[in-house]
Amino acid sequence: MINVLIADDHPLVRAGIRQCLMDDGQIREIGEAATGQQTMDKLRSGPWDLLILDINMPDRSGLDILKHVCSGFPATRVLVVSGFPESQYAVNMLRAGASGFVPKDSPPSDLLKAVHTVVSGRRYISAALAETLVRDLDAGSDKPIHSQLSEREFQIFCKLASGKAVSEIAAELFLSVKTVSTYRSRVLEKMNFQSNAEITAYALRNGLIQ
Repeated sequence: MINVLIADDHPLVRAGIRQCLMDDGQIREIGEAATGQQTMDKLRSGPWDLLILDINMPDRSGLDILKHVCSGFPATRVLVVSGFPESQYAVNMLRAGASGFVPKDSPPSDLLKAVHTVVSGRRYISAALAETLVRDLDAGSDKPIHSQLSEREFQIFCKLASGKAVSEIAAELFLSVKTVSTYRSRVLEKMNFQSNAEITAYALRNGLIQ
């Protein structure tokens, strides 16, 4: 039997996912969290076999939550369910420790398939993303610029794109301002940008922030 925690700030989305999961006889308990803090509190009250996580949480980014779960709750698998573009976010989420990624416009059958795949210890990606990854193996395939960023660089890239200052990012990630500044420099260098404004513009163009 599977215990599942749903973390999403939209009540209707949580209700929809809950209804989908309730039709599965192997799922025993379903919990809900509307913020990053609630998610962490619920995880501590576990045990939870699976966390279904939205990237865009109001008080803490889904990437931050994912990293905390991977380090603090290694027995809990994470399935990211997001409205952000799969082609832009999925690989970075998998690199950061997620076990799967499901777009929010997927049919319920895909969600249930992903849940059981992830809980069984395997990783889940959609057929569309699998085709994209295969195409990326071709020598002439053009990958998005941000795909060359490391997990931490992408995490800081997203925070810079959303307008956060280096000092604010340092406080959130428990890093020194100097360390965050170094990561920022790496991001700018790898992406051939000169300023945070270019980072934000790129993120908006590619659907990485809303």
